[in-house]
Amino acid sequence: MKSRRSWLIPTGLIALTVIPSLGGAARLSDLASNGPVTAGNARFHAMPLPVVLHIVAALLYCFAGAFQFAPRFRRRHPRWHRTAGWVLVPAGLTVAVTGAWMTLTYAFPPPDGLAVKVERLIVAPAMFAAIVLAIVAVRGRNIAAHRAWMIRAYALGQGAGTQALTQLPWILLVGPTGTISRAILMGAAWVINVIVAEWIIRRYPMGTGAVRKRRPAPALTGVA
Repeated sequence: MKSRRSWLIPTGLIALTVIPSLGGAARLSDLASNGPVTAGNARFHAMPLPVVLHIVAALLYCFAGAFQFAPRFRRRHPRWHRTAGWVLVPAGLTVAVTGAWMTLTYAFPPPDGLAVKVERLIVAPAMFAAIVLAIVAVRGRNIAAHRAWMIRAYALGQGAGTQALTQLPWILLVGPTGTISRAILMGAAWVINVIVAEWIIRRYPMGTGAVRKRRPAPALTGVA
């Protein structure tokens, strides 16, 4: 039972990642096959590099990062954490940079408005900064701070999955989102993720020591 419970959170994170990954896979397939250009995808066909990098990096980041929330898996594979970090850090930085890149260069069609653009321009630098602070912390052997910043970065990177959950009930009950409702629902998803991240950080603290203890924390122990 303990083994099953230890996989509840990573399984949920993987399921959350599947939702946007299906759309990302469809987008990559469309670009690779040079599919028909429409008003909704013209920007991607005109400049495919940032969206391709964003999708690939996000899939790596979210899927691989989910396993960092499986404490029993990490205890059985002690090298996994550091090895995965060499993938998660560059992938996460790529997600943040390309997210800002697309926001500043793509002409997003309605219902994306100024509010959504501002939200993205807040989240992308925040995610980038969180990963950089995590790197600085681990180089200074402050493992607790490293863990906390990586959890925050992962929460921001998982925004697309939670946004699907916040928008789906609205679409089913009300209809397509408008400029205001879309901004509120997308922003709410990031806020929810950040709140959950802060709860995890405080619910399962590692302490503030600069050196990692050999005895693992009783639960979640970071994402990079």
